[in-house]
Amino acid sequence: MIKTICVFCGSSTGENPVYVKRAEQLARFFLENEIHLVYGGANVGLMRVLADTMLKGNGNVTGVMPKNLVHREVAHLDLTKMHVVEDMQERKALMAKLSDGFMTMPGAYGTFDELFEMLTWNQLHIVEKPVGLLNIKGFFDPLLKMLDRAVEEKFLRPEHRGILLAEEDEVILLKRMNEYKPVTAEKWIEHLKEGKI
Repeated sequence: MIKTICVFCGSSTGENPVYVKRAEQLARFFLENEIHLVYGGANVGLMRVLADTMLKGNGNVTGVMPKNLVHREVAHLDLTKMHVVEDMQERKALMAKLSDGFMTMPGAYGTFDELFEMLTWNQLHIVEKPVGLLNIKGFFDPLLKMLDRAVEEKFLRPEHRGILLAEEDEVILLKRMNEYKPVTAEKWIEHLKEGKI
């Protein structure tokens, strides 16, 4: 059973108020289910909304932030625990270690980077933890279509496409994450073509 979830999301709140609303809703859902939040530790954007809503409900919130960002005064100073690390790579490694699974909300480059790092690590069996996409208002539809295209063009195996669990509703998404079984297929599609796997 998943009890600690790392959430990747934007350092902006976005244009549509629905993103803030859904971040608050996700935080309340975590509180109701006694799920601990791990996130990037920032005091801006959807990250702040998530953390503040959790903290107001006496939830457990752990931040992980590279020291150069702390020095730019974007660190949330009221978290249950804050880990200050050397760089972005150490940040992702520690967030992965501290969490039972990952959820991604809308964001941009940093959010996409964290999402794809966890997908790649699952593909390579570096971690074997569920990766969920909270697809609010179809925000990630173009990304999902791109992944389907990668399967069609034989750059991505269907089994690995299945690593990413996408749902619009956090209740259904958490259910699927709790039911997730690690993919056992090898990554190397060329070996598959050659009959080696």
